[in-house]
Amino acid sequence: MFKRKHNKPEINERQADWIDVSVPYEKPESIKAPEPKQLKEDEIVKYNEVLKHFQNPDISVATKPKGAEKAPLTDRERAWLTRECFLRYLRATKWIVDDAIERLELSLAWRREFGISGDNDTVTGEMVSPENTTGKQVILGYDSDARPILYLKNGRQNTKSSFRQVQHLVFFLEKVIDLMPVGQDTIALLIDFKHYDVEGTTSKIPSLSIGKQVLNILQTHYPERLGRALLTNIPFVAWTFLKLIHPFIDPQTREKIIFDKPFEDYVPSDQLDKDYGGKLFFEYKHDIYFPALIEQAEAKKERSFERFLKFGGVVGLSEYDLRGSNEELQYPVHQLN
Repeated sequence: MFKRKHNKPEINERQADWIDVSVPYEKPESIKAPEPKQLKEDEIVKYNEVLKHFQNPDISVATKPKGAEKAPLTDRERAWLTRECFLRYLRATKWIVDDAIERLELSLAWRREFGISGDNDTVTGEMVSPENTTGKQVILGYDSDARPILYLKNGRQNTKSSFRQVQHLVFFLEKVIDLMPVGQDTIALLIDFKHYDVEGTTSKIPSLSIGKQVLNILQTHYPERLGRALLTNIPFVAWTFLKLIHPFIDPQTREKIIFDKPFEDYVPSDQLDKDYGGKLFFEYKHDIYFPALIEQAEAKKERSFERFLKFGGVVGLSEYDLRGSNEELQYPVHQLN
């Protein structure tokens, strides 16, 4: 698993068929998201138990993990509690209803404390902007399964290890989720450890404590969100880091991690950065890309919330309806196939 492989040489000369891109890249119609999976009879019963719990009009959730103070759900939190959200947590807890409910309430409390619950958020673009001036995280294009791609470029690191680095990653996770197309609820991570000769950057690997903290957030509060993770240009020190963090990665996540395979095997060339064999001629310019990312993601998020209110503002609405363009509800809350 941790055997090093030789990487292909990077192509530096501009090619005639490259596509100029400076902002997040839209998904073409040719890439289709998967259709919803049919549930088994016992899975429907368990889903309905979770749904009923969160439909309780008197339900209150802790304002922070392990905290005693509680508060009712807000409209933004109800919008987060979609049909697909319940299913993700049920799958992550092996369809144990009580565990799924506990994990969902824990995540709601964590989102409140972390500052991403949707009401008076503290993790904002303005806060994390200094972390991304060198383009160390970029959302660009879609993989072959219509997953939005989040590039993590460790070699463009520009800050010292801090909690703001964790906030920065969570901010980008929220934005890549906002940009998901209809029918898709997983992401593709393309992780590049190569050092890029950009002013103010370092190739320093994150500390083990930051790595464990990020991994815990991903596995606890973003279950079933990772579709695949492609890692490339891994130096010796990064292999050491990966070996140290490996025991903390759950088995299902490990199966989705792919080491040193060509990115173009998993991403259409017209959706892939040229540095990895694709056709997108992308050069990160913070004052152009970062505001455009926020604008695009916020527009899609607000559109989904408006549709949430239009369709009744209740928990259990489907992301197919919230992200879609249908005028009538296609997935009623109480009907599962």
